[in-house]
This record gives sequence, C-alpha cells and structure tokens, in this order.
Amino acid sequence: MTEPITERPDLPVAPTEPPADEIGKKQRRPRSGWVDAWYELRRSPVFWVSAVLILLFFAMAVVPQLFTSVDPTYADLSKARQKPSAEHWFGMDGQGADVYARTIYGARASILVGAGTALVTLIFGGFMGVMAAYFGGWLDAVLQRTGEIFMAFPLLLGGLLILYQFPADPDDPYALQVARIILILSAFGWPVTARIMRSSVMQVLPNDYIQSARALGGGGFRIIFSHVVPNAIAASIVVSTINLGVYMGVEATLSYLAIGFQPPVISWGVAISDASGIGLIRAAPHMLLFPSLFLSVAVLAFIMLGDAVRDALDPRLR
Repeated sequence: MTEPITERPDLPVAPTEPPADEIGKKQRRPRSGWVDAWYELRRSPVFWVSAVLILLFFAMAVVPQLFTSVDPTYADLSKARQKPSAEHWFGMDGQGADVYARTIYGARASILVGAGTALVTLIFGGFMGVMAAYFGGWLDAVLQRTGEIFMAFPLLLGGLLILYQFPADPDDPYALQVARIILILSAFGWPVTARIMRSSVMQVLPNDYIQSARALGGGGFRIIFSHVVPNAIAASIVVSTINLGVYMGVEATLSYLAIGFQPPVISWGVAISDASGIGLIRAAPHMLLFPSLFLSVAVLAFIMLGDAVRDALDPRLR
C-alpha cells in the first residue's frame, strides 16, 4: 500500500496570488507634479470660470464672424453716436460704426499683443535665466547686469519712450504694428521672467538626478532641456500667464495715448481712445463702456487663471 502524499515543510510552497487591490497598487505608477496640478485645477471653480472666459475671447480673436456679421469698418455718419438698441446692441460710435462689431474684432489685436509678448518673454527670458544659473560665473554677472538695465525702466514708461521716439505709420501693415509692440514690450518685460527662471534653476541644480545625469556623462544642453527646464519652468509659466493680462492693459494704455496701434487697426485700446474725446463721454458713454468692460474682463480672466495655476503647481498652497 502506498503512503499518502503529504506536504513537506522543508520544500518551498508556491506563492499564492495576491489580492486584486495589491496588484492594482503595484501596477499604479506615481503621478507627476503636472498630473497632480491638473487634478487640482479640475477641482477649482476659478480655473473653469477663467478658462471659459479666455476661450471665449480667443474665439473672438480667431473667428469673429461667429459673433457678428457686421463689417466693423463700415460707418454711416447719419447714425453717429446712436444709443444701444435691438438692431445695434452696443450702439454706434462717433463715425457711425457698430460698437459691438468693433468690440468683437478688437479682441484680436489686444490678445495677439498679450499672448505674443508673454510667449516671447517666457522663451527669451527663460533662456537667459537658465544660462545664467547653469553656467554661472561671468555669464551670470553679465546677464544679471543687463537685465537690471532694462528693469530700471518701468514697462509702460519704456514702451512710451520708444514708441514716442519711433512713432508708427498708419500705413504700416497690421502684422508689422502688432510685431512692433510685441518686441518693444518684450524688451522691457524679459528680465522679470529671467530672474524667476534663474531662481528656479538654482533650486533644481543641487538635486540628485541632476548630479546623476552629470556623472553619467550627460552634456550641458541635454541636461538643461531634459532635466532642468521641465522641473524649473512652472513658476515662469505662472508669471507669464498673469503678465499676459498686464501686457494687454499696457497696450490699451499706449493706444489710448495714440502711440500704440494706429487706425485703421481695431483694438480695445483704440476704441477707448476714440471714445474719450471731448464731449463724447457724456454724449455717448456706451462708446467707452463696452470696450473698457471687455478689456477689464479679459485682463481679470488671465490674472485669475495665473492664480489658479500657481495654487495648483505649488503644493504648499494646497
């Protein structure tokens, strides 16, 4: 008779399958900081309100035909300074043009200047800040002193001086007028981004993964674009988002002073300037009200978006 088969304690026992929840925990990867930030943004009412407003303004800038079919350049002097009505929601301006159509089309120039200046300052200023922090030495000193020279002039004052010395020609193409204002504002706006980026890079450089990349023979620019910039750019993005609204306000101020955009370019600043003539504020307040309201809401939307992004990217503020 054969003996019954029994388990021997000295033999290894086949491992049993772990519970399903433990398998899920092992397979679940840790979330990155950007994923956590997006998770926080989705829970923020401020983010959704500002994002909807910004998408609306960008739609006005890209496809204004979705909002109005009226030609903003068409004017009828017989309807000059007419008050808002069912036919003309925002009334008519001093030349008899539809204020609603000009307000919708004015979003393009204002947002182009704000977004373009924010992008240029982020790229150029961020690059200068990275170079100064990573290589240090004499390059850091030169870039720091150069930035301080431009920072000595406030943004509005610097733009005012340059545009006053080199006034725009009304016959200049639309793209040239936009690019001109973007470059002038970027020249005085990049040092702020450069300083913020330099401080962020200085905090990233001592980390272990940077030292490991150097020990493995990684080149300077490879380390910069693969490890340094992705981990140091968050603060600069927040500042650029907030400054986008500031640049729109500066453009409107320069156009109000008649040294920014020149007619026939349509922008909110030009509309505010046209509505501020002697007697027009009292006779036709709607000419000033609606462009000013749209500009204020757009600037506020970008500032709110920047605050929401800052709160999401900084764990200490959660």
